Amino acid sequence: MKSGHLFLKLCICLLSLCAVNSNLLSQVNPQVWGKAPYVSPDIHADHSVTFRISTPAAKEVLLSASWLSGKNNQLTKDSTGMWSITIDPLTPELYGYSFQVDGLKVLDPANLHIRRDYTILENQFIIPGKQADLYAVQSVKHGTISKVWYDSKTLGMNRRLTVYTPNGYEGGKNQYPVLYLLHGVGGDENAWIELGRACQILDNLIAQGKAVPMIVVMTNGHVNQQAAAGDAPAGFIRPEFGADVFNSDFERSFVPDVVSFVESHYRVKKEKSNRAIAGLSMGGMHTLTIANMNPNKFDYIGLFSPATPTLIEKQNTHADFYNKIDSDEKLSELNKAGFKLYWIGCGKEDFLYQNVTNFRKSLDKNHLKYTYRESAGGHTWENWRTYLSEFAPLLFR
Repeated sequence: MKSGHLFLKLCICLLSLCAVNSNLLSQVNPQVWGKAPYVSPDIHADHSVTFRISTPAAKEVLLSASWLSGKNNQLTKDSTGMWSITIDPLTPELYGYSFQVDGLKVLDPANLHIRRDYTILENQFIIPGKQADLYAVQSVKHGTISKVWYDSKTLGMNRRLTVYTPNGYEGGKNQYPVLYLLHGVGGDENAWIELGRACQILDNLIAQGKAVPMIVVMTNGHVNQQAAAGDAPAGFIRPEFGADVFNSDFERSFVPDVVSFVESHYRVKKEKSNRAIAGLSMGGMHTLTIANMNPNKFDYIGLFSPATPTLIEKQNTHADFYNKIDSDEKLSELNKAGFKLYWIGCGKEDFLYQNVTNFRKSLDKNHLKYTYRESAGGHTWENWRTYLSEFAPLLFR
């Protein structure tokens, strides 16, 4: 009898607990439990996309996205307070977007995929197919991403790198060539991984046999930072870029600090023929400057929508340094030292297009041979991801 009473009490307790939990669960956002209340973005078979957001009290909701320039971006509201818009089919690519709700920027609560570009937060999604398939995680062997701290004696601080090692590096004995990959003014050591999809691009190209297995080292080009915002002792600060862009310290520190650290801590091939360096925008200027400073270090040089020293204001205290590095004499030294590939890519609508055109004239004048890739579009990650996917297969052949 006693055991029967105990069993009955246990059942009553369990039922009460379930009732309490049910009441609690009803008060929790259903997305916490993996059940979004609606789908957004909703990618259709023809690659048109429907965006939705439930905000019954709103008076106006707009979709903010770069590809909508000049197009209708107003959402309409139904009787339940759900706002929606269906846009025309998109080409395969990785896209970012957000909403404007009565003038206030709002991320899509139904889409948990968020990216940071400088201080800008956006949701993101991929339209599959063609080029975009390189940006998606595929069923292939994957490399490893590490966040590594190194001592920069030149800058007097401990700093962080992001390092991609290809599948087979851990536990193996082989040595690998290295690509040093530099970001733009709005980035940090996370930019090429989070926005550039460098890990996915390398994984997929290597799996397809289109790229040689390589280590990729991604630096933080802002010398006033130890690491990306929130990942350094400075704490959860809002990143501020700009003041340290053209001061030459990063370029001066690169070989003695970054390259030396990598070559003493990783199994890498240390010959010039096994080193490549590439960068976008500000990182493009860093790249050409580092290459000119060290003509015997890199056999592969890639400039993606590069800024050039000619952009530096004369009143900048480092203008003389950049003028000397960008001189005919330095280009002649680079040419004499030799290299296997000097690759330049730029979009026709890029605000640096004329700057790049002028730089190419300087290369022509000095008889420096280069490969030029001109694409549509402007100063965007859409272009830079494409450039990386075309540049990487040319390396270390």
